[in-house]
Amino acid sequence: MLGMASAQTSPTEQPEPRLGLRERKKIQTRRAIRSAAYRLFADQGYDATPVDRIAEAADVSPSTVFRYFPTKEDIVLSDDYDPLMEAAIRARPADEPPLESIRQGVLDALRHFIDTDIAELRQRSRLVHEVPALRGRSAEGMAQSGRMLCGVLAERTGRSPHDLELRVAVAAVLGAMQEAMMHWVEQGQSEDPLALIDRTLGVLARGLTL
Repeated sequence: MLGMASAQTSPTEQPEPRLGLRERKKIQTRRAIRSAAYRLFADQGYDATPVDRIAEAADVSPSTVFRYFPTKEDIVLSDDYDPLMEAAIRARPADEPPLESIRQGVLDALRHFIDTDIAELRQRSRLVHEVPALRGRSAEGMAQSGRMLCGVLAERTGRSPHDLELRVAVAAVLGAMQEAMMHWVEQGQSEDPLALIDRTLGVLARGLTL
């Protein structure tokens, strides 16, 4: 909800391809909009911050904001967590129990977000907890994550991605993660979120099989 790879490359690994100028600029613009929004949300509140004010603070036009984030809620809810989690799960040993692969993939992706920007993770979690519109929209993101996880687990287990038991297991994982992050906020975000998610998924691992 937050590094997966070392900054060094081993002799057997290939360096990631360098992004082109256009792609780098898109990433920079996206980050600038999100950073400006989070600053304003912290200063004046989510509901009191219009998109045109976010655009002004990010030095872009309102249309640019909407090109990157279709709604204000998307500024908070959209992230790169799913691709990181998917890649981490796919990298797990093929003979590993599926739910353990999910557990480790979730932890790897979250570790990346913690290492990258723990302050943003804290603020995003608080906003989802406090703002009803964000809580409602977060269900859409969970559904998308669920489809991704079902697809990955279907490949690892030979089941259909529509298999009921598989869908139940994925829903349990996502629901548990959501509850863990809300617990983190309600307890003042004093606990280590990585340890909290690990503990939460451990509860499921002791009672779920796939």
